[in-house]
Amino acid sequence: MATSDPASTLNVELGDRRYPIHIGPGLLDRGDLIAPHLPQRNAVIVTNTVVAPLYLEKLQESLGRLQIAAETIVLPDGEEHKDWRTLNRVFDALMDFRAERKTTLIALGGGVIGDLTGFAAAVFQRGAPFIQIPTTLLAQVDSSVGGKTAINHPRGKNMIGAFYQPRVVIADTETLRTLPDRELSAGIAEVIKYGLIGDAGFFDWLETNMERLMARDAAALTHAIEVSCRNKAAVVASDEREEGVRALLNFGHTFGHAIESGLGYGEWLHGEAVGAGMAIAARVSRHMGLIDDRCVERTIDLLRRARLPVKGPALGAERYLELMGHDKKVEAGRMRFILLRSIGDAFITDAVPGGALNAVLEGEGVDGG
Repeated sequence: MATSDPASTLNVELGDRRYPIHIGPGLLDRGDLIAPHLPQRNAVIVTNTVVAPLYLEKLQESLGRLQIAAETIVLPDGEEHKDWRTLNRVFDALMDFRAERKTTLIALGGGVIGDLTGFAAAVFQRGAPFIQIPTTLLAQVDSSVGGKTAINHPRGKNMIGAFYQPRVVIADTETLRTLPDRELSAGIAEVIKYGLIGDAGFFDWLETNMERLMARDAAALTHAIEVSCRNKAAVVASDEREEGVRALLNFGHTFGHAIESGLGYGEWLHGEAVGAGMAIAARVSRHMGLIDDRCVERTIDLLRRARLPVKGPALGAERYLELMGHDKKVEAGRMRFILLRSIGDAFITDAVPGGALNAVLEGEGVDGG
């Protein structure tokens, strides 16, 4: 077993709940990164039918070398399974294993596994320890960091959940080698988001290096993950429960969640819906006179180079608005939107003219428009 330090370690600064994010190759073999965060020498690994054949045995062996006992729960794959029924399967298994309050749950998988396992940990016996081992790019740069856990409701994405921080996040970049191309693109959507909302220099870097990312260049991917996690960790540290600036991390998500709910969970990947949502938000920003054509063109061009959709499905403006009305960012009955003043400068507003929304959601922002 390797004993050298991982390629990079960042920290999410939350006082006594401070935790590290380890990023680098071969970290699934590093049981020594997990052991210090276990209250007891046992754990339950939650994974799915796609990830288990690839990485479950490696993680079990890594823990076994340190005499850490690990039960496993293997769930079906897909966003459509991020629901109460699957959550209850986790609870049933934990009861069968006689899991205790100090039994650590380890999420091994993408965003669905991480969100669902984190929520299970948050409520099982009123809070069990929780570790994130994300195996997709989207999970490594976004959903594994920050403690937002949830399941979906048929009428709204991530509507039932809790803020619950992991003890540690371990992002093994070698897991990206087996990631399907479509999943890679979905993860890059969240990477692009960080450039758009607050890091113009990173956006410039992405414009120069997108082909390297798409070709899975190890150095480029590691850099993108590190910058994304650093940006997110800083925001989470300043606004853990999304009472202010953290809402900027939802750029593209208000429209994206409407797409996912409107089409049915699993039709589009989350990152694909966010990609289209960011393009819609950029177009709305232009309609309001906030940004110019060049800003929209740069945004859409980078999304296209990442092989992401740049238009939403033609659900109709009325349906979009109905679905967005169930979004978690609605406050005092008013929808809040994240829009752009420029690349690298996003802001939150509830003052979006209906005409601008209708023009995009019935026209240039959707297929056939």
